[in-house]
Amino acid sequence: LITGWVQSFFYGITIRAGDPKPQPGTPRYLKHRRRIHIAVILVYLLYTIYEADYWVRQNGDFYQDLGLPIDVDEKKIKARFRRLAAIHHPDKANSLADHAEAEEYFVKLKSAQDTLTNPTKRFAYERFGPDILQWQHVSSIRDYLSVGFQGLIPLYGGSVAFMMLLSMIGYLQSGRYVYTLTRPYPPPVLSRILNPLLRTMTSHPPLLPFQLLVLAHKMTITFFIALSQLSPLFANSTPPNTSSASAGDEQRLARLENLAQANENEAARLLALEMAPFVGDEEGQKNLRGKVKEWLVQNTIRADPEVRDAMGRAIQRRRVGAPVGARYRGDS
Repeated sequence: LITGWVQSFFYGITIRAGDPKPQPGTPRYLKHRRRIHIAVILVYLLYTIYEADYWVRQNGDFYQDLGLPIDVDEKKIKARFRRLAAIHHPDKANSLADHAEAEEYFVKLKSAQDTLTNPTKRFAYERFGPDILQWQHVSSIRDYLSVGFQGLIPLYGGSVAFMMLLSMIGYLQSGRYVYTLTRPYPPPVLSRILNPLLRTMTSHPPLLPFQLLVLAHKMTITFFIALSQLSPLFANSTPPNTSSASAGDEQRLARLENLAQANENEAARLLALEMAPFVGDEEGQKNLRGKVKEWLVQNTIRADPEVRDAMGRAIQRRRVGAPVGARYRGDS
């Protein structure tokens, strides 16, 4: 549907008024439709990635809540929390509504401080996100990894093909994906490439490992959806065999030609039948031709809307340029 709208808009701005547009089913129309469809899918893919990134930024993280970099130490975290707690403490609220809002924000700051000052929770938070706050009966890194992998197995089970692709290019060798989650520090692609680029070129906050995984998951799903839509457009790259279609067209044209010839013969026979009373009467035939000519002029040519408009404009110009008396004589 969107492809059809875009194609109509494309023809509207690229083809001048009065020029013929490619008709549906023609090779040029199909070529334009295929290219526009590819462009629409790619734009949707980019929009989905932007939407996922926007969602990550809107939700934020504990580092952004405290206004600290992701490599901050425990001492600075506690100092920052004490400063923010003194400013946003619920006891300083003026009204009941402000008190409820301040209390909610204070609890959020307290959760951020408690999580980031605990090395085990901080490790799990950076890899699995704020969901770890709801996990129970976990106390060690091993427990967090066990619960986290139990939630990721169904999620990434549908991405086996993508993981196989990564293995073909060498990323999964020696368990690199598992090592990305279990290593004690962020992956180099995040700390050395992506986050420095974000800091120097944009105002985008640095990404944590779990946020990178959220974006990667969204991109993977969108990639497979786009691939399922684009693959049929590239699968049949060879032009279809038109020999059978050409043979069918020739048969239909032959039938139309025979039908037109039969109609022409029948019209000639009917005309000869109507002219039978005037055979040998040249004067009668001459009068008949004159009457037929007059009838054609009066009922066919002059009845045409374009001819009537042209005649009206000609009469109007003649009336405008004529003297006053001539105008009235012409009108009468």
